[in-house]
Amino acid sequence: MNKKSVFYIVLSLWIVFSGCSTTRNAIVTFKHDTENYKIDIILNDLYFTSLIYSDTLEKPCLFPIKTPSGKFITRGYPLEPRPFERTDHPHHVGLWFNFGNVNGIDFWNNSSAIAPDKKIHYGSVLLDTILLADPTKGKLKTLSSWINFQGDTLLSEETTYIFSGIKNEYRFIERKTRLTAMQEVTLRSNKEGLIALRVDKSFEEGNGTYRNRQGATGEAGVWGKRTPWVALRADKEGEIITIVILDHAQNPNYPGWPHARGYGLFSMNNLAGEAMDKSSGPIEIKLQPGENITFTHKLIIGGDMSDEEINSMMHQFNRQ
Repeated sequence: MNKKSVFYIVLSLWIVFSGCSTTRNAIVTFKHDTENYKIDIILNDLYFTSLIYSDTLEKPCLFPIKTPSGKFITRGYPLEPRPFERTDHPHHVGLWFNFGNVNGIDFWNNSSAIAPDKKIHYGSVLLDTILLADPTKGKLKTLSSWINFQGDTLLSEETTYIFSGIKNEYRFIERKTRLTAMQEVTLRSNKEGLIALRVDKSFEEGNGTYRNRQGATGEAGVWGKRTPWVALRADKEGEIITIVILDHAQNPNYPGWPHARGYGLFSMNNLAGEAMDKSSGPIEIKLQPGENITFTHKLIIGGDMSDEEINSMMHQFNRQ
């Protein structure tokens, strides 16, 4: 199935939208590389991440992601494997957003590893066009389609990314995702979701430590326990790095259920319900054609961040 047959012509109109401005003390620049199907995001002349959307992927992703000091926080495999890292779950690529049960279709687990005769059970997210690229606000807006194997569109996705930073100490990615039903759609409880990051091996349990707002630690303490934020702290090559995922207070089923695993999967799932916590009960969200649902999350990359600092950023995020 050819996922992308027409939108490259549209995207080619955006070859040059490189610009810069000060956004929360960091200068943001976008550089569109249409030949390699990616948009590089540069902060203070330092590479931060790229929005990648080639035909070889089953969804657009931000990959790789680096700290201001140039250290990877994302795993390299399967796109750019690095020595000694895990080679499991090839669908875990950078930072992404999708879900494991949309009308019974699994968008989460789809990858090149799925056998052709099984592909009918999986869906893909196709980037259709870039709606806005405004470096003065660090804002990138995209339009994508959630399609089944037959090519039918279940959901239209409008996503707004805001990239920002404070000097060369913090990096932020805000992602607001509005899903509009193009046919009758049902989202049911599933642990596979929603906004997710596959981290570098330096953050795996043993060196990296999860903690949530309630003070629980480790995979056993945070996995499936509802919370407004989860942090992952590690020492990488002598630098303390903390990665935080914030759940917005206006999201459906706030606070979400973290799908935070010791082997390196780090996600916040607002649609998990009983699939992760039997006491939460089932989730079933039905959308009629034209109806929509919105999710907003924020990724923070900082140094040795305290709970007080994270809580302050959480309150500021929820006031937006």
